[in-house]
Amino acid sequence: MLQQYDFKAIEEKWEKYWADEDMFRTVEDESKEKFYLLEMFPYPSGKLHMGHVRNYSIGDVLARYLKMNGYNVLHPMGWDSFGLPAENAAIKHGIHPAVWTKDNIGEMRNQLKRLGFSYDWDREVATCTPEYYRWMQWIFIQFFNKGLAYKKKNAVNWCPSCQTVLANEQVVEGCCERCGTAVGKKELSQWYLKITDYADRLLSNLDKLPGWPSKVKTMQKNWIGKSTGAEVDFAVEGFDKPMTVFTTRVDTLFGVTFMVMAPEHPFVKEMVAGTGQEKAVEEFLEKLQHLSDIDRTSTTLEKEGVFTGRYAVNPVNGKKIPIYLANYVLINYGTGMVMGVPAHDERDFDFATKYGFDIIPVVEPPEGSDIDVNDLKEAFVAEGRLINSGEFDGMDNMPAQEKIIAMLEEKGIGKRSVNFRLRDWLISRQRYWGTPIPMVYCEHCGWVPEKEENLPIELPTDVVFSGKGESPLTTSKTFMQTTCPKCGAPATRETDTMDTFLDSSWYFLRYCDARNDREAFAKDKAKYWMGVDQYIGGVEHAILHLMYARFFTMVLYDLGYSPVEEPFTNLLTQGMVLKDGSKMSKSLGNVVSPEEIIAKYGADTARLFILFAAPPEKELEWSDTGVEGSYRFLNRVYRLVAELAELTEGIPAVYTPEGKDDKQLAYALNSAVKKVSEDVQKRFNFNTAISAIMELVNEMYRYKELEDINLGLLADCADKLVLLLAPFVPHICEEMWQGLGHEGSVYEAEWPKYNESALVKDSVEIVVQINGKVKERVETPAGLDKDAFAQIVMENEKVKALLDGKEVVKIIPVPGKLLNLVVK
Repeated sequence: MLQQYDFKAIEEKWEKYWADEDMFRTVEDESKEKFYLLEMFPYPSGKLHMGHVRNYSIGDVLARYLKMNGYNVLHPMGWDSFGLPAENAAIKHGIHPAVWTKDNIGEMRNQLKRLGFSYDWDREVATCTPEYYRWMQWIFIQFFNKGLAYKKKNAVNWCPSCQTVLANEQVVEGCCERCGTAVGKKELSQWYLKITDYADRLLSNLDKLPGWPSKVKTMQKNWIGKSTGAEVDFAVEGFDKPMTVFTTRVDTLFGVTFMVMAPEHPFVKEMVAGTGQEKAVEEFLEKLQHLSDIDRTSTTLEKEGVFTGRYAVNPVNGKKIPIYLANYVLINYGTGMVMGVPAHDERDFDFATKYGFDIIPVVEPPEGSDIDVNDLKEAFVAEGRLINSGEFDGMDNMPAQEKIIAMLEEKGIGKRSVNFRLRDWLISRQRYWGTPIPMVYCEHCGWVPEKEENLPIELPTDVVFSGKGESPLTTSKTFMQTTCPKCGAPATRETDTMDTFLDSSWYFLRYCDARNDREAFAKDKAKYWMGVDQYIGGVEHAILHLMYARFFTMVLYDLGYSPVEEPFTNLLTQGMVLKDGSKMSKSLGNVVSPEEIIAKYGADTARLFILFAAPPEKELEWSDTGVEGSYRFLNRVYRLVAELAELTEGIPAVYTPEGKDDKQLAYALNSAVKKVSEDVQKRFNFNTAISAIMELVNEMYRYKELEDINLGLLADCADKLVLLLAPFVPHICEEMWQGLGHEGSVYEAEWPKYNESALVKDSVEIVVQINGKVKERVETPAGLDKDAFAQIVMENEKVKALLDGKEVVKIIPVPGKLLNLVVK
């Protein structure tokens, strides 16, 4: 054992040892209890940031702890390596995305190894490799064969300057983030997955996930957005198709005074034709081209619309009502048609006030209310009795809904219905660097999946990266032209690639059998490992990634491939790393590089600080002094263990505490073992676990300076101190474990157990407060009742002196902890 803490030499030594010994390679072992631990895999940008360090350090502590507790731990790592940044690099620098991505993966892999994370690198996957996306294509074909994949036209964001489709996140304040040009809409035929078929199941299964944070489940529930109500048909004058609306408030049907429809509604052009409103509608649609869906649903957006030239007929009272297009109505909720009830909906009230529609109240506020529904200044949205509602007048509005729905169904003008906010998943991307969609278009057969034996359909290399127009795959001379897998006629390949969210929707299954070249994963291996016992990642992925992963797993379960219906048993969403109160960002100039910290202080210091500074689920404020403090602590521990290694050499770690000081150290040791064990596995309170270890170190320093010390006790403390620290700071603990004379790795040692009897104190230190302020500390026997405890403290000479000349008004005893005296 080196006498000085030379972190560079120590960390290089043990990283080489772990690699040479293949320390963290995992195989199925039915004799052991398995634990599948997974952190969300990163995009290979080339540089780790402190958010990565925090995420992976949290997982690594648990992985190492579980390994020492005898679990068979699967702890893999890979790369979510398709995506737009690589393609942008190709456009900007003329480097192929595969080269750019491979270089970044190599750099980030080295950074992860430098931090000492215990990954099974034999299971490493990269989603951009044909070995991985071959099975992504196979899964897509299974979805298609099950009727869960289809193609249809839809409007997308379109940059007229770059001549390309943009994802929503590439549109900044209505403009292209790359060139600043105003973004419009364009109709494109694209592929979708029918996630809506699983909406009810995705919602109900959330109740089967007690190990998930409530806030994440709530976010998913809101995203799925289940609404129970009715569909109602409104006839349109001079138009042969009825307009169907979905509403959760059928009790307000008698108050409908206008209709508004989404500008993207497929019936718009047909409805407007011949009304004289064609030009006005066209100008309105042009105006909306530059508004995102988020802008259009903003509460601050001014409500605007245009008359279609058509009138609908309210089916419950026969009144003629105008149909408008409106900027606040979206096609992706309900039917894309909304009934306007201005008396009882804020948006409808604003719209009606602007365009002069009638405001007819149909819900009356309770008696004593100062709201005059016949002279509303704003919408009345509370519950009450129905008025102006024909046969339903006088009923409470919410219970009346059942009777109104029954009336609609009886007359054949409506029906009970459930609606979801969740829409089908648009998975087409007009990009190169993604999984090619394995579909072929034949003039005779239509869209046909590629034969499975021909997979993977690999990305061609003869493409042009212009950043303009359609997918770069259309520029490949070798890719597009093929033959129909069904009839053998000339055919054309799909040139869109898949959304990268698909790749991350099943990677946890591939890790179970990452080197299988015959199937996506063997069922027996997936059965052994799945589900993921602990999943760790940022809360920003709480909706899309987790929803898609659940959807994929359900489908693969239904198809007989996945052994589980839900992929992640327990979920931890860690907080962000902040500096100066803001999320670390290059634009803010507050980024701290992990490489700089490792170079100056070592990987173990970086890990210790980020685990000690805050509980995992909370935001962590970066502190340079905190990092220095962690470094000083590791030096202090190293010096202590080096000294004890020499002092206790040849002394067995067996002892029987005798005197008061022995018992005090034994208490600190066993208390630390219990605290760390419980905080790591049960609560993820790594900061308090480390704090308990720090208290033990302080007590060990105090004890070793005494005249009469028990070397067997100190030897036991030294061993257990290193074992307790090992999950947090692996390199230094390997070195100290070896320095204490042990063979092999510290992670092959058994996790320490605590002695319950050592946690029973003969005496306890009592805090004495006078009028709420700490004035003295008194030692008393443990286990006293309130009266005996208070009497002993009050008879203490120092306490008596503090009370001299004062009248004790009240005594508040907390046995074993404190005595609060109220005096005057």
